Amino acid sequence: MRIVSLVPSLTEAVAETSPQSLVACTDWCTHPAWLADSGVVRVRGTKNPDLERIVGLRPDLVLANEEENRRPDLDELARAGLDVLCTTIRTVPQALSELQRVMDRCRWQRPAWL
Repeated sequence: MRIVSLVPSLTEAVAETSPQSLVACTDWCTHPAWLADSGVVRVRGTKNPDLERIVGLRPDLVLANEEENRRPDLDELARAGLDVLCTTIRTVPQALSELQRVMDRCRWQRPAWL
């Protein structure tokens, strides 16, 4: 699975679970530390992602969050034919269930860290 993450916390979750799946992330994604030298493509920020570059990467999934990312950007990615999973987090239990939703969408088993 090829994943573009537009959310730093989701980038970290993917990097810890399936590092080879992470194709691109934002400039704000700094964890885990190895990410800086990994060759993972950077696609600018959460509020101004490089949509053309993201589409050109042809990811299987784009991870986003309703508070981190702008709806018009996510809609444009979806119109380009990309699968966009947008998380909503208001509580700690919801954060955990959304992380599980990401794992389920990727068809990964629940990682020990979750």
